[in-house]
Amino acid sequence: MSDSLLVRPPWDGQPYSVKRHGVTIDNCDSEPVQTPGCIQGHGVLLVLRRTDLAILQVSENSERWFGAEPAALLGQAIVNLLGSEREAKLRECLSTDATDDNPLYVFTLDSGSGIPLDVTLHTSNGLVVLEFEPAPHDTQASEPDYYRILRKAVGRLQGARTLAEYCQTVTEEVRSFTALDRVMVYRFHEDGHGEVIAESARADLPPWLGMHYPAEDIPKPARDIFAKLWIRPVPDVSAELCELVPLLNPDTRAPLNMTYCALRGPSVMYTEYLQNMGVKGALTLSIRREGQLWGLIACHHYASTATFPYQVRAACEFFAQVISLQLKSAEDRDSLVYRLKLADIHQQLVSRAAEAGDLGAFTGGSPALIDAIEATGGAICYRKHWWTVGDTPSTAELDALGDWLHSRPELQTHGVYATDSLLRDYPAGEAFGDRACGLLAIPLSLSHKSFLLWFRPETIRTVNWGGNPHDKPTVTGPHGPRLTPRKSFELFTESVRLRSLPWRPVEIEAARQLRPLLLDLVLNQSERLANLNADLQRSNEDLDAFAYVASHDLKEPLRGIHKYAHQLREETALASDDQQSKLDGLIRLTLRMDSLLDSLLYFSRVGREALNLDRVDLSTVLNEALEMVEARSVEAAAEVVIPRPLPVTVCDRVRVREVFVNLLSNALKYSDKPQRRIEIGYLAPNEPGDRGNQPKESLGQTVYFVRDDGIGIQPRHRERIFSMFTRLHGRERYGGGTGAGLTIAKKLIERHGGRIWLESTPGKGSTFFFSLLAAVP
Repeated sequence: MSDSLLVRPPWDGQPYSVKRHGVTIDNCDSEPVQTPGCIQGHGVLLVLRRTDLAILQVSENSERWFGAEPAALLGQAIVNLLGSEREAKLRECLSTDATDDNPLYVFTLDSGSGIPLDVTLHTSNGLVVLEFEPAPHDTQASEPDYYRILRKAVGRLQGARTLAEYCQTVTEEVRSFTALDRVMVYRFHEDGHGEVIAESARADLPPWLGMHYPAEDIPKPARDIFAKLWIRPVPDVSAELCELVPLLNPDTRAPLNMTYCALRGPSVMYTEYLQNMGVKGALTLSIRREGQLWGLIACHHYASTATFPYQVRAACEFFAQVISLQLKSAEDRDSLVYRLKLADIHQQLVSRAAEAGDLGAFTGGSPALIDAIEATGGAICYRKHWWTVGDTPSTAELDALGDWLHSRPELQTHGVYATDSLLRDYPAGEAFGDRACGLLAIPLSLSHKSFLLWFRPETIRTVNWGGNPHDKPTVTGPHGPRLTPRKSFELFTESVRLRSLPWRPVEIEAARQLRPLLLDLVLNQSERLANLNADLQRSNEDLDAFAYVASHDLKEPLRGIHKYAHQLREETALASDDQQSKLDGLIRLTLRMDSLLDSLLYFSRVGREALNLDRVDLSTVLNEALEMVEARSVEAAAEVVIPRPLPVTVCDRVRVREVFVNLLSNALKYSDKPQRRIEIGYLAPNEPGDRGNQPKESLGQTVYFVRDDGIGIQPRHRERIFSMFTRLHGRERYGGGTGAGLTIAKKLIERHGGRIWLESTPGKGSTFFFSLLAAVP
């Protein structure tokens, strides 16, 4: 509540007349619009005591219509003014009809002014209220067939397929049986401001469709009263206002509640507002949805003042009730097309993902996740892996957002978090507000921090305001400055900051319905992966066993070939020089094949033998590895740099030592520099430093590295070097070898649950990075 509402207005507890008192800037939101103390001057109003029908209050213009001043009428019995026949009609209506807050036409009176007056009656707080208004001029003309008119209008409403078509039909039908110049459907937004969403108007009038108006244009008291009544006529916006005499009822000592009076005096703010737009007559109807004020049907007449006889008002009121009753159905029809589109795209996504066996199908290809719900970015997180499409926060920002979402109570209780201003709840979202100002989140698994997310950016739309919503010009009235409507209705554009387009209920429901489909897919995929992993494990075990048996069994015949070749070579008398050369080549081949079989045998054992895990000081392990390559290190004149001791971790001491030996051997071997430099070190999980192209699987783990200044590796070969028996150079270059060292190192690291990768610049050197996850047996 604003501070201004905490100040008691000057009329609080006092007689009030909108004609005399008006409003000020500080209290316009508390104006007593239900008790204005005045009526519109085109009619006359009487307030009667119910028990004896004596006149307690009368509007000050009574002489014009009845030829008698208010003082002459007050205290008189109504029979003296209307006659016994009319009085009997009033009493009959009061005894048989529901008149509380329900104005009813009772008769037409031939008044002393010579103008017939239609008389309506209703009761309010135990008082009888009579309103007298001029009857239609041509009393001889036949009344329009309002039943036929309304039946046709209701039929058109029922045929509308969208909300826009429904509201447009409303404007056309209301205009057809009121003959007014402009009819608009004016919808309220959540923040109170209004928007013209449908319009039917004379061809020469400028269109107002799509215009927005600040909430102050229809203050809260006015909205509250429209939530209670269906119709508000102001046939002549410039007509004089006539006070009630007296302002306070002599029996109740309270002002008259005029909520349901057709003659109720309008606020001067409202009539000035209409006059500034050139409006001469106005009619307003309420539209309600499930008991709440949804919008208004605003009708304006420019050519002349308007007339709204009781029959026209009754037809409009009935039509407004029908419009309100059918509004929800119209909104449901409007969302049906969108709902069907969402369901179709979701089915396509699920089918494609099931066929591919990968959640990436939701973010890759067409349609994608953001083609279902209207969003500019989408993301799926499952078990700490993100798939994204469109404009989204970075992976690090998504991780932080996922941690924050995990604790949101909305996800725990309602299974959804939807906002058009994420920054209000999540200040860290300011870093990516241009991409994700609005967020719709559905949890897949809160325990695993898995989510479905859709993003909308900060709204870069412009709102067409009917005048500047912050411009509040004032005039000085008898009681100080009074808020007056803006005198300019030129378009004013204002960007809506720190908010996205709101999420529609149909979008939130569609997101909810996608969740079980995706969970079924994940479960099926997990089961299939489990079966594939079991098959793969069996295949790997069979392959390891085959490699062991094959290499072991091949060793014996190979030794025989080597032995016989050596014997033949020694019998020099039997061999020519050419034969001796061939025998030398055969011996070399058997030795090389023996070396390859040894490597294959060792590789198969690496895959089959269990790790001997223990807490190990890696500095000690590194020193042992350096001792094993010391001879090559001295020969290569290598400088080995260890900036700081390596940490203690859980691993298989022997296997990790072999990893270091293989990486150090390669660093010493593949260099063409006379003096070589090798650096061995590590980076803790949160420590800054170069980690190369680190795989996602090793994020959050300690990273070890061996860096050299050797010949480097071309990018096209960086995957091949980890394949068995792969050499990038001639057999005898750089000291020869079988090409199995890096393959074995990779196998040992993966047995520890780690990953190995490299960064390399040809001619400048290579850095091999690896991680170890010791918890894996």
